[in-house]
Amino acid sequence: MKIRPPLLLLLGMLVLFGPLIDSARPASRDCRSENTANILRFGVHVSGIGNLDPHFAAGSQDRALADMLFNGLLRYQPGNAPKIEPDLAEHVPGFEMVGGQQVWTVNLRKGVFFHPGPMTAAHELTADDVVFSLQKSASREFCAYAGEYEGMSVVPVDRYTVRIIVEKPLSAILFLPKLTNYAGGFIVSRRAIETMGYDRFKQHPVGTGPFMFSHYTSGGNLFLKAHGSYFRGRPLLDGVQFHFMPEIGMRESALKDGRLDVIMGSGEKGWVEKMTQEPEIAVDTHGVGEVATIYLNTKMKPLDDIRVRRAIAYALNRKGFLNTTSKRFVGSVFSPVPAEFLPGGLTQAEAELLKLTYDQDLAKARQLMVDAGYPGGFTLDLVTSEKRLYRTYYEEMGRQLAQIGIDCRISVETHSTMHRRIRREPLPIVVYVAWRPNADAYLSRFFHSEAIVVSGSKPDTNFSRYDKADQLIEAARLEINPKMQTGLWVQAQILILDDMAAFPIMTTKQCYARSLCVEYGHPLVSTMALYPQFTENTKLNRNP
Repeated sequence: MKIRPPLLLLLGMLVLFGPLIDSARPASRDCRSENTANILRFGVHVSGIGNLDPHFAAGSQDRALADMLFNGLLRYQPGNAPKIEPDLAEHVPGFEMVGGQQVWTVNLRKGVFFHPGPMTAAHELTADDVVFSLQKSASREFCAYAGEYEGMSVVPVDRYTVRIIVEKPLSAILFLPKLTNYAGGFIVSRRAIETMGYDRFKQHPVGTGPFMFSHYTSGGNLFLKAHGSYFRGRPLLDGVQFHFMPEIGMRESALKDGRLDVIMGSGEKGWVEKMTQEPEIAVDTHGVGEVATIYLNTKMKPLDDIRVRRAIAYALNRKGFLNTTSKRFVGSVFSPVPAEFLPGGLTQAEAELLKLTYDQDLAKARQLMVDAGYPGGFTLDLVTSEKRLYRTYYEEMGRQLAQIGIDCRISVETHSTMHRRIRREPLPIVVYVAWRPNADAYLSRFFHSEAIVVSGSKPDTNFSRYDKADQLIEAARLEINPKMQTGLWVQAQILILDDMAAFPIMTTKQCYARSLCVEYGHPLVSTMALYPQFTENTKLNRNP
């Protein structure tokens, strides 16, 4: 279902007129820092925040911010994703079939309060906020993940109850993640957005999370403070500061000197081993295992020729990519859906049996280039992020493709700019790193024709502009038999790999280093937020 016209009109008016209307060391020791303030200083690996609207959070810095400011109806258990538990909802909902329609009823917690905002006092969460949020999430104009929320009707039953009616029934494994604290599942304040305008909301977000927005200095730092009325209890921290430092050397030095408490680490070989020798620092690695994939534009010359795409695949060597990063953080992957983490992917043995691993064969790659009419190769203009991992992928790919005469001219952009450009410009190749909660999310968002960037009916992240797997993806989405559903997902990926619309490179874990004074307050196994998660239970044990 498309977003209701009144809400779409309202949000459109607000845009125009809004201003008017795994652990290497023990968990805890005292810090050496002389700063005794109870504020956690967080060093991130980019030059600035991307988008403050949680429904547009894409980069890991944006996801971390959304995780601290907002809640979902459900949440991935802190540090233990993909286990789901209630968040703003009292219970994990079930469904019933009513008149041939699937209906999910959600009962809200009472006494949950939104943060005070620039133009609104603290106010209680109600069903109206949930309806408003999920309708916003279904609008392509106001949510980057709208494709996941269309086909849903959301209606209030009373102040603390909503019903969600799904046009095409879904299994719980596909439906419940839509309500979590991830992607479009974050609940925003209707009152705050209507009062201050959508543009102002994007500058000063208002949520229900354990921390609330204070201020952001462009090119500087972003400041959060504790939400004293948080429904799970006031946070043990007084606040969190984001420090934007793209260079790992700067972050590392600041952590060692006690100027930062937690930093995004580096998968560069030797870095973890070096940092674990520091007496007051711990290095943690955790899931989820994001998948790095090379997407080949099947509609753009010269990659519209399958011989060229296969030549590129045979020129690539997964071991070369794996060797750029510490073995502690990476794993092999042979299909768009990672078989190691989710049902529906192809294992290495299965891909080898089907001859879909595309093991490096430079002679075959060069012959395919000749057959396609490119014996001397060609030049590709590409865009990468400032992030070390992205730069490494593109540089290694460029080095390998040069062996068959393909010259990759790579432009380095800020991470947020890269995200905008790859969604708005036709590019021959896009390297993208992502985790999705299930096989349908991977396949629908990266390979269904509706999700083709720019031109798709629901533009998302189909960078390959691939359009041959729609029927299999849709059939799997509606299949409630788990074995048959998994089989359809596998068939879709066999087709995708045979057409070489995408070349999976490897999986990567998250890496963070922290002062031993930091206790996250939960086990750290895996997080959907792509950082260790700072919650109401996170604390600092500083020297007095």
